Amino acid sequence: MQQSEIALKEHASELTTPEVLSKHIDVTIVVPLMNEQESVSILFEKIKEQLEQLGKSFEVIFVDDGSTDKTFTVLSDLYQAYPDIVRVIRFRRNFGKTPALVAGFERSKGDVIFTMDGDLQDDPQEIPRYLEKIDEGYDLVTGWKFPRLDPLDKTFPSLIFNGMVNKLTGVNLHDINCGFKAYRRDVIEDPHLKLYGDFHRFVPVIAQARGFKIAEIKVTHHPRKFGVSKFGTKRFAQGFIDLMNIVFLTTYLRRPLRLFATLGFWSFVLGVLLDLFTVLRSYLWIHEPIHNQPMLFVGILLMIFGVQFFLAGLQSEMIRHYAFQRGEEANIKQELL
Repeated sequence: MQQSEIALKEHASELTTPEVLSKHIDVTIVVPLMNEQESVSILFEKIKEQLEQLGKSFEVIFVDDGSTDKTFTVLSDLYQAYPDIVRVIRFRRNFGKTPALVAGFERSKGDVIFTMDGDLQDDPQEIPRYLEKIDEGYDLVTGWKFPRLDPLDKTFPSLIFNGMVNKLTGVNLHDINCGFKAYRRDVIEDPHLKLYGDFHRFVPVIAQARGFKIAEIKVTHHPRKFGVSKFGTKRFAQGFIDLMNIVFLTTYLRRPLRLFATLGFWSFVLGVLLDLFTVLRSYLWIHEPIHNQPMLFVGILLMIFGVQFFLAGLQSEMIRHYAFQRGEEANIKQELL
């Protein structure tokens, strides 16, 4: 018995050695990138310098999203030089920013997880300001690039898009597309934070809908030095489609009939009023047969659409009912039992 007790004490002492305790990580930096061979080493050195000054334990996870240049070679060299703090994930092809972030989130160990772009436009010197906001009690802190040093063909669509997001979601951010964000681990581990497609830009919207506290801070923005921007008109159009999806998922997912019934009701009422007006107009003013009035058929179509909307809402409610799971209606922060 005495030998077993000694063995247990020795095992316990091994678990509390500095080497084991040092495995705790304060900050994880996730950097998705593609074709940034000139930027990645400079960015890593800036991140490393900043976090060492803060005295934080950290790791940097680079996700190579299908680079066709020497980006992965540079990342491999960084891993060889700093195996304790550098992690590298390499995709077989370009899958997009959302899958890259998800891959980084799944492998992160930090209490606070940052996301940064790999083009040197985000400044690691802003990291302490993010952490200050996190310490104030916020769960997600997002950046506002101000002033933004990008060409007009990139800033103008972004301005319009941000305005639409604010109006449709009620999440008042100046720069929803800013990739420089900080998350508490609770946010990325929330089981209902489902990121796919291009939903990464809407994490603040989803997080606020789940009850997390969101903050925005102005951050320094640098002009791009190397490579080319991946932003384009196609991305703007896709972003608008994703925005409509997010509005539905965060507003009507649990109450789909409220959306479809409203659309159906007003469509049906408009159709009835239109047909009533057509009949009265035909008999009282123009004295023409109603079957010669195209407006009559427009009204009939609107009434049909109204019924279809209502039926679609009922069907959605049936799907919602059978897909219901306990615990998904709320997000519990703390329990005292």
